[in-house]
Amino acid sequence: MARIGFIGLGNMGLPMSLNLRKVGHSVAGFDVSAAAVEKLVAGGGTAADAIKAAASNVDAVISMLPSGSEVREVYLKAGVLDAITPDTLLIDCSTIDVDSARQVSAAAREKGLAMLDAPVSGGVAGAQAATLTFMVGGTEQAFARAKPLLEAMGKTIVHAGPSGNGQAAKICNNMVLGISMIAVSEAFVLAERLGLDAQKLFEISSKSSGQCWSLTSYCPVPGPVPTSPANRDYQPGFTAAMMLKDLRLAQEAARSAGASTPLGAEAAALYGLFVGNGFGGRDFSGIIRFLRGT
Repeated sequence: MARIGFIGLGNMGLPMSLNLRKVGHSVAGFDVSAAAVEKLVAGGGTAADAIKAAASNVDAVISMLPSGSEVREVYLKAGVLDAITPDTLLIDCSTIDVDSARQVSAAAREKGLAMLDAPVSGGVAGAQAATLTFMVGGTEQAFARAKPLLEAMGKTIVHAGPSGNGQAAKICNNMVLGISMIAVSEAFVLAERLGLDAQKLFEISSKSSGQCWSLTSYCPVPGPVPTSPANRDYQPGFTAAMMLKDLRLAQEAARSAGASTPLGAEAAALYGLFVGNGFGGRDFSGIIRFLRGT
């Protein structure tokens, strides 16, 4: 079993670290929240009193942090790259901008260290159930080393290519998700105005050309998909604020790459309005209420 230092024990990081413990790995965790660290300890992990301490004397360092600035801070300024031994594997599971992922990976590579960017899809429920999807950027050799650890936390593990490609896959996927949720929501709002029952629209579209994950797995109206957040007053799930973050990352990447993404830009603008009106903590599927004007 591996010795793992886990940095970032938030809504995603804590259940991920506990799943590593469940399969027998030793986990030393660090977080700015003492309460989060206490929960890891209660689950059989140990507390690290500093970032460097979490990265010392371990086989792998895994991080789950809010943004690129925190990732750069942890790896480039807080001393992680200096605290670890050359054979320590670095896995950053944060969702951040592609440029930051590649910058940190290049700094690690200059020190002879193997690093992967491995953002996830599946939300808190997926983290708790160990069914996350990992999109991984880095070398084949590092990916092979990381796969057994990632399999303790997720169900689908995909090597997307060299450093930064994990982040690229994540933001492209979530741009599709954000756009499709708006499209599905608009269709249900229009159906309501036209007097078409939501269940009937679902029965038709879920078996027709309108079928997509936002409809059949995460339907934004109550009833057709009992497990969707629409049936619990849009409690997340995946918050609108997190969707907005990913859509903005996609737009940043599109500008950097010179790619045209007009629907992605419009989705980011609509979620910006939704979050700006105080609904950032609601599930992203709750944007249907905003489109209704309620």
